[in-house]
Amino acid sequence: MNRFVFNLNLSAQEYLQYYRGSVNKVIATCIDGKTVQFPAGLLTPFVTSGGVRGNFVLTCGDDGKGAQLKRR
Repeated sequence: MNRFVFNLNLSAQEYLQYYRGSVNKVIATCIDGKTVQFPAGLLTPFVTSGGVRGNFVLTCGDDGKGAQLKRR
């Protein structure tokens, strides 16, 4: 099981690119310096009128499948 911890600070305008489908992957830098890429659809439950902000944990299997995103 892989675990990635990172902060996101996307404005509503920035998130609109994901919502419209013009961008379908999110790339984030983890607190340990690693870079992680995941489907933008995982952000949907965390969207507010101000965008997406917070500290998140992404978990997935060793094969990169079964990704789950949670706010810390």
